[in-house]
Amino acid sequence: MRSRGLIASLVFVALMAVLFARDRPGSPRRTVGPGGPALDEIQGAELAAHQKFLSHDLLEGRAPSTRGGQLAAEYLATQLAALGYQPGGENGTYFQNVPVVESVVEPSFTLNAGKGAPFTFLSDVVAFSSLQQSPVSASGEIVFVGHGITAPEYRWNDYEGMDMKGKIALIMVNDPPAPAGEPQLFGGPALTYYGRWTYKFEEAARQGAAGAILIHTTESATYPWQVVQTSWSGTQYSLPAVNGAPALALKAWVTDETAREIARRAGKDLDALRNAARTRGARPVSFGIQAAAVITQKVQRKVSPNVIGVLPGVDPGQGVIYTAHYDHFGIREAKPGEQADIDRIFNGALDNASGVAGTLEVAQAVARAGIAPRRSVYIMFTTAEESGLLGSEYFAAHPVLPAGAWAANINIDTLNLFGRTKDIVLLGAERSTIGALASEIAARRERVVGPDPEPGRGYFFRSDHFPLAKIGIPAVSISEPTQYVGKDPGFAKRLVEAYTAKDYHQPSDDYRADWDYSGAVDDMRLLAELGWRLANAPAMPAYDPSQQFARPRLPATR
Repeated sequence: MRSRGLIASLVFVALMAVLFARDRPGSPRRTVGPGGPALDEIQGAELAAHQKFLSHDLLEGRAPSTRGGQLAAEYLATQLAALGYQPGGENGTYFQNVPVVESVVEPSFTLNAGKGAPFTFLSDVVAFSSLQQSPVSASGEIVFVGHGITAPEYRWNDYEGMDMKGKIALIMVNDPPAPAGEPQLFGGPALTYYGRWTYKFEEAARQGAAGAILIHTTESATYPWQVVQTSWSGTQYSLPAVNGAPALALKAWVTDETAREIARRAGKDLDALRNAARTRGARPVSFGIQAAAVITQKVQRKVSPNVIGVLPGVDPGQGVIYTAHYDHFGIREAKPGEQADIDRIFNGALDNASGVAGTLEVAQAVARAGIAPRRSVYIMFTTAEESGLLGSEYFAAHPVLPAGAWAANINIDTLNLFGRTKDIVLLGAERSTIGALASEIAARRERVVGPDPEPGRGYFFRSDHFPLAKIGIPAVSISEPTQYVGKDPGFAKRLVEAYTAKDYHQPSDDYRADWDYSGAVDDMRLLAELGWRLANAPAMPAYDPSQQFARPRLPATR
């Protein structure tokens, strides 16, 4: 076991290295204009220094409420203090302590469904529970409920006529497809929140179900089964249960093969059920067989912090907030018979040590603007994003300023480390007036704000800006570009596909010395200017009135 003294020394060395790099001779320091952010403070070498440290094995994968996670939080608080940001957390600290519940399901878990052999944990099924106790027993008749959606505005109800109390819902992920005669049904090609796995569990609980089983396919989930295995096994995190809130005893994912076998045991054709569920008016289908499982889990209550710093503005009652999550998946348990030298640390170098590094560089540029912004600029590094956006959900419920006082949120989750691009993709830009301002800034840099290249993946609902958007804060989140300078048109798509297939949520997401930071520098300089302009704009940004997030602003708005 590494000593605390050694770790503390390494933190000190890393901090000194970054501070030294900032003051290295021969580095010009210019700004966007008099009194604007010092954009040339954003340097590739400094991005790499932060990223390399945060994704080092010594931080043990930065899981929430672990030594490695706390070490990362302390590092980030120290960086904010060194840049001159004031504590923005609780009790005069940089920390907003998020209460989390840890649960670890015993790998001996099996799922019984009808007559036949039980289904095995990890290979066939991954399961957990909303009930924060042990053991948890769940049983009930299996009911196929199509996409598991209740959406009155689309005249769609997959639960129509079915009392789900005490039953187990079998659910397809993603949205129903839009027919030719109704091309914008559920957003057309763009995934809506109804298609997200989080919604499926939430709606099943509201319907009174005892449990819900999601059917995984790589096409519908947009990632392979190995991501499900990694993301929903080992230590799971949740916010403490709210008294009286609906909760599922069983929350599970099954492979497509497992779902087909469950349907076969019930004498049903899964493909026929799926086809019927693609059109409005399909009714739930009772399988006439029971599912049963006992979840034995170790449950503990802990705390993991959001790290928050603030650069006070002339009007401290309003703010712009940058967010990036610093957590990842920690260390995977060794498998039986596995070699000792197998890499089991989820370093999360791209996801999201890179975004944290970028946010620190933006924070530095803004801090050295020379004048105070009109609105305060907040920097928040969130915890437990990988566990369901828990840190940002907690912040949205306990914001340090009222929801209506926030001009904007700029979220930075994974940087482009593969070269310069013509475009910068800002998810959600088209939803609010932020998009027009971002496009103006990009045009002056001979760049464009590009559209989401894969709207069907629902990236807008998958990172820390989403809980803030839900309470009405105009938000954008950087995503993968598509137009790499000097590269063929398929280059970007190949990068995304290779990362998703091999490194996404895997121990192989390690720091690489051959990364090209030029594109990341361009992007962070643009986002630093965007945040500064938003912090100083005469009027508050606003969502387009047609957007679901265009809720009335709270009285704190001025």
